Amino acid sequence: MFNAHYFRTFITLVETGSFTRTAQRLEMTQPGVSQHVRKLEDYLNKELLERKGRSFTLTESGRRAYDYALKLFAEHEQFRHGLDDDSLDSGDCRIASPGSVGLMFYPYILGQQQMHPNLTVNYSFAFNHEIVNDLLEGRYDIGIVTEAMRHPELSCSIWHEEPLCLVVPADFAGSTLSDLMGIGFLNYYDGINHANALLRANYPDEFRSMTHFRHQGFTNEVSMVLDAVARGLGFSVVSRLVLETSPWQRQVKALNLPNAVNEVLYLLRRRDSVLPKRYAKLLDGFHAQRLQEKTPLMPSN
Repeated sequence: MFNAHYFRTFITLVETGSFTRTAQRLEMTQPGVSQHVRKLEDYLNKELLERKGRSFTLTESGRRAYDYALKLFAEHEQFRHGLDDDSLDSGDCRIASPGSVGLMFYPYILGQQQMHPNLTVNYSFAFNHEIVNDLLEGRYDIGIVTEAMRHPELSCSIWHEEPLCLVVPADFAGSTLSDLMGIGFLNYYDGINHANALLRANYPDEFRSMTHFRHQGFTNEVSMVLDAVARGLGFSVVSRLVLETSPWQRQVKALNLPNAVNEVLYLLRRRDSVLPKRYAKLLDGFHAQRLQEKTPLMPSN
């Protein structure tokens, strides 16, 4: 007979890697954990574990059962959270975005939660490809990504745009492409793409490729790249969202450039999903707030 408790025990066992820790987490006895696993194996008529004393490894059937169990519970949560779809200010939301977006969107969400105590938001900072996988597995209801994604099970639409900023150390006195090449480039996850777009638009006769620049380093955390810029190690191109929330914004500056280029943010969701109305309120509210704000960039020379 199908028993969801057996699958939950099995998920916990795989995640902890220990019968003892599983029993502690689920407030069960260790023999009880073993019994759940044996009954699940009997139900599936497959061995899920290769036992080696107190340790174990998953069989191929065990890996498939674990993947299925994750999807099963994720779909259950998506169903449960989707039942209350009329409330604007209460219920659960599950959202994922890269750190560059979450730096400002997540604080906005926290403000909404302060005003509406019955609103609960689970927010994950992740890379674009991770967000796609999480949506497909049902772990999140919407994802915000920095590039258009094509997948038959996902809907992708433009949500918001933010200006890109060419950020240099505060004492940088140059303005030409040669000056920038002299100090070098600091890269991050989307850094090359952003720099290519902004430099090509503003130095069309000179710029060829970012391969011509000396690369001064890489970080997978965009919020930290301005620390390196502030230390005079090079320049970078980041979203205005990143610059406005950076603790180093007074130690750097954005060069004034004649041609604006925006980072386009895309909204991802499952094609078959019906989102509660509270999602639209959060997304539209943030978008409207950003359009109204007139925060000046740090002035350049």
